[in-house]
Amino acid sequence: MSRRDTLLAALVACIWGFNFVVIDWGMGDVPPLLFASIRFALVAVPACLLVRRPQAPWRTVVAVGVFMSVGQFGFLYASMHAGMPPGLAALVLQAQVVLTVLIAAGVLRERPSGGQVAGVLVGVVGLMVVGLGRGGHVPATALLLCLAAALSWAIGNVVSRAARLTGGGLSLTVWSALVVPVPLLVLSVLLDGPGAVGDGFRAFGWHAAFSTVYTAGLASLVGYGLFNTLLARNPSSAVVPWVLLAPVVAAASAWPLRGEVPNTAQVTGGALLLLGVLVAQGFLKRLPGSAHRSAAPVAPDTADPVPSRQPLLR
Repeated sequence: MSRRDTLLAALVACIWGFNFVVIDWGMGDVPPLLFASIRFALVAVPACLLVRRPQAPWRTVVAVGVFMSVGQFGFLYASMHAGMPPGLAALVLQAQVVLTVLIAAGVLRERPSGGQVAGVLVGVVGLMVVGLGRGGHVPATALLLCLAAALSWAIGNVVSRAARLTGGGLSLTVWSALVVPVPLLVLSVLLDGPGAVGDGFRAFGWHAAFSTVYTAGLASLVGYGLFNTLLARNPSSAVVPWVLLAPVVAAASAWPLRGEVPNTAQVTGGALLLLGVLVAQGFLKRLPGSAHRSAAPVAPDTADPVPSRQPLLR
């Protein structure tokens, strides 16, 4: 990736990392699926008023909304409501990195480089260290829900990558959000009951309002707008490993703000996650004295074996 794209990927990871703390802080007594539904209702408003529809078929827009939003955040919010702490949720959700690379390799024929595979494996080891150190304190249901969220996100990543909407990341984000609020609201009514949904609306205070504005404005509009744009012009295996930085940000912010004190496993695993990102992006090869520092980067379009299926937006 270019230096500009690298900085944008790091910014997205920071926004998403802090997002977990904001969700946990704001949810309170609001049912999780209702809380997610309200978030995406706020995201969807600009779709009809400000943003042009992406140059993609409706099946792509709906698929991104179903997998990257309904599935990922429906499962994630339910997981955190079931007892998954924000810092650990951010870590477990990063199973999507491995799943995305594997699915993209099978579906899009994107073959990750040796360095990217090594970086992902180091990151996975970091996740395992943290999971073994904290897994016993988390209900099994919460853990399984978080893993389901990771799988849904991974499928959404591959769908977004296949669309190839260069410059259209924001439009894909807001228009795909149109398909999210109603299904999540219906699921909340069916699973939680009409009474609980009504109580949730009445319990929606300023904490929930601030959380919704952050998650809708920064995490969804800014974060996913940038992320989908990066996926459109870079291979999935180059973009997705950057999300491994989000758990480090989540753990660092959950400590002072939510009292989630990191233990030795979290610190060690977080360090391994950071190392995995550095290895996957080839930063260690660019250090002074490296034999590979003069290697020229491969242009994304040249390295990509799958032809574009949509006109590129300029």
